[in-house]
Amino acid sequence: MRRALPGSSDDDIRVGCGPLIAPWSEQMRPLRQQVFDRVRASGLVARVQLAKDLGVSPASVTTMTSELIEAGLIEEVAVPRETDSGRGRPAVALGVRGAAHCVVGMKLSDREHTAVVVDLAGNMLADEVVAREPGPCSLSDLLDAVEHLLDQVCAKAGLARHDLSAVGIGVPGFVDHAEGMVHWSSTLTERAVPLAAAAQARIGLPVTIDNDANLVALAELWFGAGRTLADFAVVTIEHGVGMGFVMNHRIYRGAQRLGLELGHTKVQLDGALCRCGQRGCLEAYVADYALAREAVTALNLNHNQTLSMPVLLESLYQHAKAGNATARSIFRRAGRYLAMGLANVVNLFDPALIILSGERMKYDYLYAAETLAEMQDLVINSGRPRPPIEIHAWGDLLWAHGAAALALSAVTEKALSVQRDIAAQ
Repeated sequence: MRRALPGSSDDDIRVGCGPLIAPWSEQMRPLRQQVFDRVRASGLVARVQLAKDLGVSPASVTTMTSELIEAGLIEEVAVPRETDSGRGRPAVALGVRGAAHCVVGMKLSDREHTAVVVDLAGNMLADEVVAREPGPCSLSDLLDAVEHLLDQVCAKAGLARHDLSAVGIGVPGFVDHAEGMVHWSSTLTERAVPLAAAAQARIGLPVTIDNDANLVALAELWFGAGRTLADFAVVTIEHGVGMGFVMNHRIYRGAQRLGLELGHTKVQLDGALCRCGQRGCLEAYVADYALAREAVTALNLNHNQTLSMPVLLESLYQHAKAGNATARSIFRRAGRYLAMGLANVVNLFDPALIILSGERMKYDYLYAAETLAEMQDLVINSGRPRPPIEIHAWGDLLWAHGAAALALSAVTEKALSVQRDIAAQ
């Protein structure tokens, strides 16, 4: 199953964005936040329906929505009635006022950088992709790239930096979202880098950061298949192997906020060398560089033949499609290790859905029928149905959309906190 990237929507056709959270899980959240999030998730919603969805009185909804309208966060939108004959006043629904805030979401990788601009309602205003030389770089060079990418995507959207409210950034590796710290990343030569603070100082805007796989899960939670699910897992396969897990409509990061590193779970003692420096990691058998390492042998390349990673992998795939037994065996081996990793995810977390995403999803050998069947065999036999697996090939902008959702979360929390402070005075 393949999904298209979310784009901008007309004022009278709003699909909404953000998780559609069931009322029972919202009881500990302030009503003002519940109202705003429900309006944004619905796209357009009538006050009476809003009260019904949240299980609160119409009077409470009227009070909260009036405050949000006065703050400029939501607005009334005239919509045609289903049986409108053209006479009388049109129905009025509530929608998020997209122009209230704009944010940028970025995904930084060791091959290319992507960015999107979205408004408060989640509508995409512009996007940009900038290629770069493969490999890690210094913090200074990465900040240069952030600044360049920001200016490029803002120019496309017709915005200046001061028109933005926040920037979200995703990078691969071990990222502490709360501290804004990158402990290790394939994009950086240094370790223990305070990337959020450094980027904020450079561009003069609030910056939040997270692991890129978490941002894919966030993109699915806000814009994709996860909007109606309380619990699901996203496994990404491209330059590395990542995992994001949503628990009760929220990204789960672990006690030290560095959890869910599926790619660095061990599948072979003293096995292949992983780019993290350890051996036997799942990533060392499934990721780009693992396939490329095997491809050099399969394609009978000598050390003087230097092909780029994309060309090398595409050649390996074409050889496999043409019947090359060695090329096929490389994908089959990677698929078996992936099956082991997915089975462990099911046995540990019992998710309602597993989504496979990332650039390598175009290589169908990795999720062939025999691979998924092997995964099913490795899952504990409880007598209950296994979780479904969906293949989502959104493309590179998916990651940036997750970063934008991260920034929108920060902006929303700040705006609603200001409203709470005003109401308390």
